[in-house]
Amino acid sequence: MIAPVNGGLLEAGVWGVAARRSLGRRFRWLWASYAVSAYGSGFGFGALPLIAVLVLDASPAQVSALSAVGPAVGALVALPLGSWVEFRRKRPVMVVMDLARFVVLLTIPIAYALGRLGFAQLLVVSAVVATARIAFGAASGAYLKALVRPADLLVANARFESTTWSAIALGPPLGGAAVGLFGPVATIVADAVSYLLSALGITAIGGREEHPRRGGGRRVRAGEVLDGWRHLLTHRGLRALYLNQLLVSGLIMATEPLLAVLLLGELGFPPWQYGLAFAVPCVGGLVGSRLARRVVARYGQHRIIRTVGTLRAIWLVGLASVQPGVVGLATVIAVELAIIISMSLYNPVLATYRLEQTPRDRVVRTLTAWSIGSSATIAVLSALGGLFAAVTSPRTAILVAGLLILASPLLLPRRPDPGAAGGVEAHGDGRAQTMREFA
Repeated sequence: MIAPVNGGLLEAGVWGVAARRSLGRRFRWLWASYAVSAYGSGFGFGALPLIAVLVLDASPAQVSALSAVGPAVGALVALPLGSWVEFRRKRPVMVVMDLARFVVLLTIPIAYALGRLGFAQLLVVSAVVATARIAFGAASGAYLKALVRPADLLVANARFESTTWSAIALGPPLGGAAVGLFGPVATIVADAVSYLLSALGITAIGGREEHPRRGGGRRVRAGEVLDGWRHLLTHRGLRALYLNQLLVSGLIMATEPLLAVLLLGELGFPPWQYGLAFAVPCVGGLVGSRLARRVVARYGQHRIIRTVGTLRAIWLVGLASVQPGVVGLATVIAVELAIIISMSLYNPVLATYRLEQTPRDRVVRTLTAWSIGSSATIAVLSALGGLFAAVTSPRTAILVAGLLILASPLLLPRRPDPGAAGGVEAHGDGRAQTMREFA
């Protein structure tokens, strides 16, 4: 257990050792599986809307429906699924979710080759992928908590975070080139294969995983479905961070389509500059994620959550002042870089705290509730942002979003939770706990 001494030599030494120490063969396989699927998803970013436009000549309303209906249906299906996953071995669930995404994505190039591809199929694929993504993410979070020592959780989450941002930086430009060279379904094939490789990597982790025990019978009870939200909303620290995250992520994501209209439409940015404006700042994701363990060791978890959680909210308003030309391009890159550095530093710290403060028998449902709430908030705020932009202008809507997000730090927890460093389970020796579960 790490002594909660902000800037203390003991804590800094422990985090330094944790960062240098290998997290084990099983974690390396889990990380490799995550990396291959992350790069596959980055390579196939935006593939379904692209196919809808280029192949099916879909209308703007259909493209919007594809972006909203599929994830919404997926979230509804994932809601009861989270309770079922909670009391199953997590590794087989992760493999099944990867294989489900592999199979359903592969139906698109097959239907395209046969001349049978339709819009309804894209909706079904979008819903299945969204469901599997939520279930996989929740199961993998629970599996990670059991796989690594509590002291190593931040290091592990930081490695996942750096992989995510490198995939976002490299994947979309390469995917766009692949579409130009090999056709509209090329990136879908690559994304599907990445899930197959991920499933093989998770299978290679090996070891015995203990079957979670359910109290009160084997059947899923109706009340269990809401246990994740109960935990989030009754835990003082998690409640504050959950509400803060909903507002921040919702407003940031709501500005993305508005910024596209502003840059590509009103300001006349060429597509290559638009892509550059979002690809270059992703380098900041590598910077922030690599700083996470160092700044937590120096300043403490709570201070970083408060400080960086505030910093990530102050930059968005700068996008409302973007002008045409090189100066405007530099403004977008600078603002996005600041946002991404802040987010990539904050995200692994938040993910670690969330796992620390959630009991083992409620991790899946808590992460499922978090994902569903985040997806729903993004959808609602994006729709409201679009309506407001239609009445006013994209620039005005971005300005309002930037001003609203400035209030989000008020939702951050003002003082650390008692015993936050050790989490809710206080089992002390994480290595012994891991050995008991996987022996």
